[in-house]
Amino acid sequence: MEMNQYLSIFIDEAGEHLQSLNENMLKLEQAPEDIGIVQVIFRSAHTLKGMSATMGFEDLASLTHDMENVLDLVRNEKLKMNSTIFDTIFQCLDSLEGMVQDVVNGGTGKADVSALVEQLKAIVRGEAPGSSAAASASASDKPMVATEMLLDQYQLSVLEQSIDSGLSVFHVEVFIRDDCVLKAVRAYMVFDLLEKNGEVVKSHPSVQDIEQDKFEKSFSVYYISRISQEELTASILKVSEIESVTVLPVDRSVLEELDQSKEATSQQSFQAVRETAAGAAATAPSGAEAAKPAAKAADAAPRTAAAGGAAASGRTIRVDIERLDTLMNLFSELLIDRARLEQLASEVRRGDLTETVEHMARVSSDLQNIVLKLRMVPVESVFNRFPRMVRDLAKSLDKKLDLVITGAETELDRTVIDEIGDPLVHLIRNSVDHGVEQPAARAAAGKSETGTVQLRAFHSGNHVFIEIEDDGGGINRPKVTEIAIKRGVITQEEAKKLSDDELNMLIFAPGFSTADKISDISGRGVGLDVVKSKIESLGGSVSVTSELGKGSRFTIQLPLTLSIISAMLIKLGSEKFAIPLSSIVETAAIRRDEIRDLQGNKVIQYRNSVIPVVSLAEVLNSPDYREDGEAETETVIIRKGDKMAAVLVDEFITQGEVVLKTLGNYLGNQKLISGATILGDGQVALIVDPNSLIK
Repeated sequence: MEMNQYLSIFIDEAGEHLQSLNENMLKLEQAPEDIGIVQVIFRSAHTLKGMSATMGFEDLASLTHDMENVLDLVRNEKLKMNSTIFDTIFQCLDSLEGMVQDVVNGGTGKADVSALVEQLKAIVRGEAPGSSAAASASASDKPMVATEMLLDQYQLSVLEQSIDSGLSVFHVEVFIRDDCVLKAVRAYMVFDLLEKNGEVVKSHPSVQDIEQDKFEKSFSVYYISRISQEELTASILKVSEIESVTVLPVDRSVLEELDQSKEATSQQSFQAVRETAAGAAATAPSGAEAAKPAAKAADAAPRTAAAGGAAASGRTIRVDIERLDTLMNLFSELLIDRARLEQLASEVRRGDLTETVEHMARVSSDLQNIVLKLRMVPVESVFNRFPRMVRDLAKSLDKKLDLVITGAETELDRTVIDEIGDPLVHLIRNSVDHGVEQPAARAAAGKSETGTVQLRAFHSGNHVFIEIEDDGGGINRPKVTEIAIKRGVITQEEAKKLSDDELNMLIFAPGFSTADKISDISGRGVGLDVVKSKIESLGGSVSVTSELGKGSRFTIQLPLTLSIISAMLIKLGSEKFAIPLSSIVETAAIRRDEIRDLQGNKVIQYRNSVIPVVSLAEVLNSPDYREDGEAETETVIIRKGDKMAAVLVDEFITQGEVVLKTLGNYLGNQKLISGATILGDGQVALIVDPNSLIK
């Protein structure tokens, strides 16, 4: 079978399962007794093993298989989770992620996992520190089956009537090979064979669990047969990947024993079946006429799990990001043509043309919403990796840390999501290593021994802001200044003129580091200049505020990189500009005499607060704009986070969707302008970045 066509699906799904494993292992570490979480972890590991084996990644499958053995003991309450097991499984997850990444990079996914496999096997044998698993509970390759094979009165009655009718009743145990990938399918084939020659009265595990692949290497059934014991055994063994089968005859004495054992433990009941059935094997009837029993079995034969899975997965498809880029570009051109048609319709003034253009506008607006949402991904997909990372860092640094994540549902363009992960990793590592102090130092400073790192995301205008804030020691500005002067970043005279915020930004200088020694935790002697360069390459910016002894906050501003935005068109003199609607709180007309001077800055009273006033004409140095002396002026109230400002404009034109076009490399450093758009009349309007107007 050609596997290359399935490789991208394997990579995506393997990443999802590894993320789920990491998240649920962190949850389990907080609640080690919660077997429900263990079940979820086991299923993810089991699915990942099957996928890896199918694709031929043997090292991935082997390591996951041994993880399964440990998790199986835990979920069956034969082993309790402890720090040794947690650390070992986390190491396994790191190794699995490394192998998957090797596959992503075009490698074979191979790695030396022998040491980890031996650690897992030692845990299973009960030899690892803190392990208490009995060897007998795990050493056998064939796990105990039918430990809950008690029959209810109805099922007992069916079996009794079948025996009285001269039919054969058997207890059948089927063992599937360890390397079988699709166990549920093999089980289905066995059940299909059994149904052709008789009736299944009871199965263990249940039919539903077998359909969903929730069983180990074996399953068992009580079976009313039309063929002999030897024929039944031979027919089951013909099914591929069946390792062995045990068929034991059941007579009335066995059923009576089961009936009397209902109040006993399930293990005792099973032993009664085994012993009594084995003793009766020599005298049990070997064949009987084919006939239907008096009653149907309570459990129906299973249907293949693949069918149900296909129905569920058929509701989603994976699309190459390049196709979405092409779709976005084509739709952008369509919007420009739509604006042109609207302009022409307003000039021609024909009713049928106007009606058609209005309908086209409504349809294209709905289409626009769909196209935009296709590219948007919650930042949660990036944030999810950090709880595990912070846990490991805290342990290696012997610190106590809490990571608080808010705004994970904030959506960002897929292309930005793919690139922002590494800068965030670096900043969080920096906060954990350099920001948060050791527990003893925090206690001496009157703080809680447990430090807090907050990771938050939120929208503001046509941008997404991501903040990393810690309650650590903050930036030591005298030390930063000293190092900057020593390394020639600034001179002594320049240092005296810098504000606190400007001094903070010195830590982003190339090669700058305040670490006393280079470590693998953060910096690695490189500094934060790589972070700054990466964010700026995405069209974003990064800033930092800090207070000594109280902590630091890094703020990343990123464009949504949407090709289409809703905007308000305004006029300054003869020039037209667009302001994104997402930044606008409201529009208003204010009297010029309401504008006051406060310490050299213009402000106005707005809803019980005082906000600054910005003249857009002055900021953009509009050449032909002149105040006409009117008593009132048009104003746009804009917001950036919790800050607001009033922007003075000349005239409002209209609002609508505009296509965002970049200014190119030559004009790309214009902070006040985020792009340009082509209007319906063919004119070009610059798009103002409202966030740059608020300090």
